[in-house]
Amino acid sequence: MFTGLVESIGRIQQLVHRGNYLLLTIASEKSEFDLQDGDSICCDGSCLTVATHSAAGFAVEASQETTKRTTIGTWQVGRRLHLERALRADSRLGGHFVTGHVDCVGAVDYLKPIGESRELKVCYDGLHDSLVVPKGSVAINGVSLTVNDVGVGWLSVNLIPYTLKATNLASLATGDRVNIEFDILGKYVVRQRLHLARPGLTMEKLLESGW
Repeated sequence: MFTGLVESIGRIQQLVHRGNYLLLTIASEKSEFDLQDGDSICCDGSCLTVATHSAAGFAVEASQETTKRTTIGTWQVGRRLHLERALRADSRLGGHFVTGHVDCVGAVDYLKPIGESRELKVCYDGLHDSLVVPKGSVAINGVSLTVNDVGVGWLSVNLIPYTLKATNLASLATGDRVNIEFDILGKYVVRQRLHLARPGLTMEKLLESGW
């Protein structure tokens, strides 16, 4: 579990294809970035496992399923990534609950200046529209952001000056693909509504069954 608050920026040093998965070696730009083998780490929104680590960096493995459902399949050596270690039980939750399980890949429609901030509009498959609400939460490339506006198959967020400095979202260009994870609380609500809508299942029957 993560919060969507970027701890460091990493850079891909090596990318090796091994059968049906990728082995990525990543170096953190933050000198003190404590990791252990087996730790979970969020890399641009995707939860990966640290296979090995050293003072120079760490290596993670991305399965075929992960590369298919995220932007990882398009990553190249030199790419900068948002890094966040797993949330500790005694930590403050400054962003929102982020699982690191990418729901879909979206595309940047525009990134335009609004005063000292910037407005980012991202398009995605409209099948996910029920998971997005204005002023709700969304993770884009692993960054916890507040939804400003929504439409059919798109959402927009505001990037404040601090976010622009602490992340690499300012470098996004029209057409760039991004990892999107919608708020897990919204997904549970939608799932519950779908179950309630099943034929033959009513609120009365749920109450009779002890729910």
